[in-house]
Amino acid sequence: MGAVLPAGPGRTVFTHAAVLDADLGACLPDRTVVVEGDRIAAVAEGELSTAADRVIDLRGAVLMPGLIDCHVHVTVVTTDVWGMAEWSPAYVTARAAGVMAGMLRRGFTTVRDVGGCDFGLARAVAEGHLPGPRLVYGGKMLSQTGGAGEWRGPGRTVHDPHYACPSLAWLCDGVAEVRRAAREEVRRGAHHLKLYLSGAVDAPADRIDATQFAAEEIRAAVEEAEAAGIYVAGHAYTSRAINRGLALGVRTIEHGNLMDESSPPLFLAHDAFYVPTLATYQALGRHGRDLGMPEEAMAKLPPVLAGGLHALELAHRAGVPIAYGTDLLAAMHREQSAEFTLRAEVQPAVDIVRAATTVAARLLRLEGAVGVVAEGAFADLLVVDGDPLQDVRRLSDPERHLRLVMQSGRAVRDDLAG
Repeated sequence: MGAVLPAGPGRTVFTHAAVLDADLGACLPDRTVVVEGDRIAAVAEGELSTAADRVIDLRGAVLMPGLIDCHVHVTVVTTDVWGMAEWSPAYVTARAAGVMAGMLRRGFTTVRDVGGCDFGLARAVAEGHLPGPRLVYGGKMLSQTGGAGEWRGPGRTVHDPHYACPSLAWLCDGVAEVRRAAREEVRRGAHHLKLYLSGAVDAPADRIDATQFAAEEIRAAVEEAEAAGIYVAGHAYTSRAINRGLALGVRTIEHGNLMDESSPPLFLAHDAFYVPTLATYQALGRHGRDLGMPEEAMAKLPPVLAGGLHALELAHRAGVPIAYGTDLLAAMHREQSAEFTLRAEVQPAVDIVRAATTVAARLLRLEGAVGVVAEGAFADLLVVDGDPLQDVRRLSDPERHLRLVMQSGRAVRDDLAG
């Protein structure tokens, strides 16, 4: 279960709202929505007589649920992810605070951090010490030695496994080490485990098309996750890595840019989710070299950049559950909303909106609590100056089109006041 911010004060009533229902694929006209504390107390057709601390007339605007990004790294505040391992955790947290504040301003009220965020940062947000989206976290990722989570240079032998070191991954080899790393993350409250099933763009030590971890190691992680009532998310690019992970019980596949026609049926057979992250490759292509990405990483970009839309199209045509994800880092976090426009080349607006609301909520196992405007849900609400179901670009330009962002009953951005 994702953490919650403290309840907002008093009662807010939205009147004459067109309420976006992603599952129905429609905006329901002339609704009254009552927010009390951190929850939605009522959603009614027409007027509803109730006392309120604030009444907001939304004629001409759309009221929709807060957005959910299912693939973020809020602590990756530099392109030098290897050098960041030597930073002070306090300094990383201070930089991450700015990243999270930006996410909120863009309307992302819940995010799933798939590597880097820990129990301390999630608690700081939950208790209101730092502004940020509700953090659903997995702690450090699990990587084999020499895999995508390997941060040592070729001349270095020592690996510092101290948990406070701001690296993103455990290095674990063999079933026993994988089980221990998985159990450590479960002990720290992880909502999921993250495994590298293939190489990565930003890892200098491996190839994109490499498969990682032996089958028995992946199976061990899946068993530990299932025993704890959570699941495994798998980083994978090729169908060889994707299909292997799905067959062994991995529940979500991240990226998947190089998948072929063999993979979508396996997603459906195993009730798995797909989380593309197109925005990060576009951003890296534009800005990576200027921001100091190593040439080895930049050289890996062309095939994944070219393959992303094709993979999304394959999954969409097959009816695979697709959630919204971005995977941005450093200054590129500001391009989080660009994913809406990129996906529009393949998907209709309603499916993209579902990816960032109801499908994402199902992935997080938070159905009915986030991603909907419904009685009993958290009061995570956005006021948009047009209908995103007709033009999803309303969400890709939040500075222009978002008029209010409410999280757990608190207005964290309010252009309607006064």
